[in-house]
Amino acid sequence: MDILFEAEQRSVSPLEALQARREKTDTVINGYSVEIIEGVMAHGTQIDEFLGTYSQGWTLDRMPAVDRMILRVGTWELLYNEDVPDTVAVSEAVQLATMLSTDESPTFINGLLGRLQQLKPTLLA
Repeated sequence: MDILFEAEQRSVSPLEALQARREKTDTVINGYSVEIIEGVMAHGTQIDEFLGTYSQGWTLDRMPAVDRMILRVGTWELLYNEDVPDTVAVSEAVQLATMLSTDESPTFINGLLGRLQQLKPTLLA
């Protein structure tokens, strides 16, 4: 999530941010992190469309940047990654929001991802 956040803040592609991280630090980027980045990039337009459509009272631009990234990752895991159970995707997103964002963010993220979970069969039809 932090690479996606960094990419947005620096106005570069997530792959550029990933490459810079690899070149400028000794940090080892695990394979699942790369899978998340590539998945969010591949489905980004549709993910943002779903988030914008089903977010009540908030446009993507008005959301805190951290919430936006958590929601993008959570939506990708929920809708496009069959290896992650739906409840785990939602729960992990809520946990991240609890640790990294505002007091209201976990409830908001839980509600929005919960709604996408309910609509999943029709969203992907």
